[in-house]
Amino acid sequence: QVQLVESGGGLVQPGGSLTLSCAASGSIFSSYSMGWYRQAPGKQRELVALIERSGTTNYADSVKGRFTISRDNAKNTVYLQMNSLKPEDTAVYYCNSVPAIARFAWGQGTQVTVSS
Repeated sequence: QVQLVESGGGLVQPGGSLTLSCAASGSIFSSYSMGWYRQAPGKQRELVALIERSGTTNYADSVKGRFTISRDNAKNTVYLQMNSLKPEDTAVYYCNSVPAIARFAWGQGTQVTVSS
C-alpha cells in the first residue's frame, strides 16, 4: 500500500497563502491522477483539486483561481499552492488518488486554519 504524508498546513490570516506538500512512498505515484481533498468540521470530505497524469488540472468552483495543484513525479510529490485564503478554506487537507482507491492509504492530513 502506498503511504501518503501531507505537510505544510498552519494558521494563516485571511488573504494569506500556504503551500501544501504530499509525499508518496511508492514509484507508482506517476501512474495515477492525484488530488487534494479537504474536510471541514461537520462536513464531508470533498475533492478540491485534481491533476491527471498528463498534467491537466481541474478545480472545485470554490477554489478556482486561488489554488494551484502541481506534481513532481520524480519526487513522488504533489503540491497545492493556496492563495487568497478565506475562513471557509479552514479544514484538514489530504491528498490521494482520484478516484481514491485502497492502494493509497489515507494520511493524517494537514490542518489549515484561516483566521484573523
